[in-house]
Amino acid sequence: MAETPIQAAAGEVLDGDLLQFYISASASLSQLGIQALKQGDTFAVFNPYGDILSWKESPEGLFHNDTRHLSRLDLTLNGYAPLLLSSNIQDDNAILSADLTNPDLYDGAQLILAKDTVHVLRSKFLWQGACYERIAIRNFSEKTERISLRLAFEADFADLFEVRGHSRAGRGTQRAERRADDTVVLLYEGLDGVARETVLRFDPTPDALTLDDARFDFEIEPEGRRTLFVTVSCAGAEAAVTPRPSFFTCMRAARRVQRAAVRDTATVETSNTAFNELLCRSFSDLCMLLSPTEHGLYPYAGIPWFSAPFGRDGIITALQMLWADPSIAKGVLRFLAATQATELDPAADAEPGKILHEARNGEMARLGEVPFRRYYGSVDATPLFVLLAGLYFERTGDVETVSALWPNIEAALKWIDGFGDPDGDGFVEYHRQNADGLLNQGWKDSPDSVFHADGQMAVGPIALCEVQGYVYAAKRTAASMARSIGKAATAATLDMQANVLREKFDAQFWCEELSTYALALDGEKRPCRVRSSNAGHALFAGLPSPEKAARVSRVLTGRDGFSGWGVRTLARTEPRYNPMSYHNGSVWPHDNAIIAFGLARYGMKDEVSQILRGLFESSTYFQHRRLPELFCGFVRRRHQGPINYPVACSPQAWASATPFAMLQACLGLEFNYQADEIIFNAPRLPEFLDQVCIRGLTLGDSRVDVLLRRHDSDVAVNVLARTGTARVVGYS
Repeated sequence: MAETPIQAAAGEVLDGDLLQFYISASASLSQLGIQALKQGDTFAVFNPYGDILSWKESPEGLFHNDTRHLSRLDLTLNGYAPLLLSSNIQDDNAILSADLTNPDLYDGAQLILAKDTVHVLRSKFLWQGACYERIAIRNFSEKTERISLRLAFEADFADLFEVRGHSRAGRGTQRAERRADDTVVLLYEGLDGVARETVLRFDPTPDALTLDDARFDFEIEPEGRRTLFVTVSCAGAEAAVTPRPSFFTCMRAARRVQRAAVRDTATVETSNTAFNELLCRSFSDLCMLLSPTEHGLYPYAGIPWFSAPFGRDGIITALQMLWADPSIAKGVLRFLAATQATELDPAADAEPGKILHEARNGEMARLGEVPFRRYYGSVDATPLFVLLAGLYFERTGDVETVSALWPNIEAALKWIDGFGDPDGDGFVEYHRQNADGLLNQGWKDSPDSVFHADGQMAVGPIALCEVQGYVYAAKRTAASMARSIGKAATAATLDMQANVLREKFDAQFWCEELSTYALALDGEKRPCRVRSSNAGHALFAGLPSPEKAARVSRVLTGRDGFSGWGVRTLARTEPRYNPMSYHNGSVWPHDNAIIAFGLARYGMKDEVSQILRGLFESSTYFQHRRLPELFCGFVRRRHQGPINYPVACSPQAWASATPFAMLQACLGLEFNYQADEIIFNAPRLPEFLDQVCIRGLTLGDSRVDVLLRRHDSDVAVNVLARTGTARVVGYS
């Protein structure tokens, strides 16, 4: 992830690199109890009341294309804040509902409205660049009540990076217009020359409407009801004059589109109700984060800080979901091929063949105040792109798509052997071209995440452990693709290069005294002898021998590596270990999923079950049973849940995909399109799962429903239904 939070030790001065893309944490996101909605390029963060109350570095707001189009929306009843009864997001993430009531209201010493007399239900959803809200009011009093409902509103048009704490030398100009008795338009002329507008419409027409608030005065009889609608559009000037469809019409359309996007995804139901809730929430979050592009659906990385296309995140999310829905991978591959770098651009860390790190469309990115408009500062997205293409081909046999992508795959392979390996030593390494870009360019991209055993920061160019694994696996799968499209000589070369890399990697990264692989090699080719989760990604790639894989596994899942909830990013024996850090001791669900894939590859299913159990049990403590981007790596304590990380994104795409990846690793689920086989290779279920039912599992034109039942340590595989010719095969 880019622009990451970091921690400073007591007395440590944060230099320019460390402060560069710092996410300020003046309050914990979990403490705020925020509720998030997203649709396309629009997302919203509300407090539990359904309000937006922005303050310095608050994440609350209605955002579109990295700009906050609404920074305040504050509902009061008779001049007072209501009381919160309940706040929930529906299971499918379509609608946020907030149930409110009035407090005791006095006129001097006289009680004029007793608390809990008036019920207010706020219902919100997003659709096509607008937030739709229905406010339903009901009077439970025995007499007619006079209710004055006021909505105060404001738009600061802050760039997302401003919201995160970045200061700017200058800003554009703002103004507001009342264009009708029911419409106010808030306008911002940006320094980038883009005019941004927020259009607020009210139905019925307010009793009073100013440039910053709307007031509705109701007399509500006993058991009487009143309803009003608010539409806040970020769609531009045409929204001020173009009638928009009704609340209910748009709500139905939003749900139809969401369902259609994932209609071919396999579904899972298990014998464990709580695990089903985790799967349901994870799937709903993925559906919400999937964004339409001209190339297909793309999973935006996370809310609130990363609601944008990220190369690495999109690839890993697609990889985790490949067994359940390969169309996600197809959309990711096509989008990244279309945005692949074709020329040198040091300001964007771009080189021909390199795959996008992230793309932003806010004012600061457009002006170059941050380098992320189209930014290529990740060392791993390029080999991961090739790897995903190869795994997609293994899963689907889609020769047409692979043939169309082959020029992009060749360009990526050329970057790996050229710009990615400037000294020609056979290892892919990074060294930023732009002093304003990211200092570290692997998935652990905090400035303090790559260091030596004495705690000193490594000086680049840096060759990361996991990146060499990705390159190895990419060349293996690229060789398979090359053979399938008639490029036998290319395939032979790629296989040879992969074998050479495997030998060199083992010779230079293995640390016998640590029983694991070094985190990285620095610019002088000195290994960073640090126990980290990165070595687990080498297992995922299939680099180690079985004997060394077993030793790495013991380091990862032992008491120093495993917190009780999951594998830490850094073992607690290491000098920069901090369980509250972003990358130096925390637990990341997606990191654990990749490690689980690696353990499963080497047949270590007990360890896979251990990780799945820890992550599942952690999810029961998080809001909405939602696995966050990361959480703290403190040792698990009896009768207590995991510790939140203060500014973790939730939902986060690759965290949401993690339960599905973990399940695949446990079940040993594989596909052989050439043999027309769906394979369960030594399936295993943890003790909390007695059975798993997968419906709609596809291979080519075939579709099957499968039931897996645990009997002690064995798992029986039963086919419930099948269309097509694919066979289901189980190996013990």
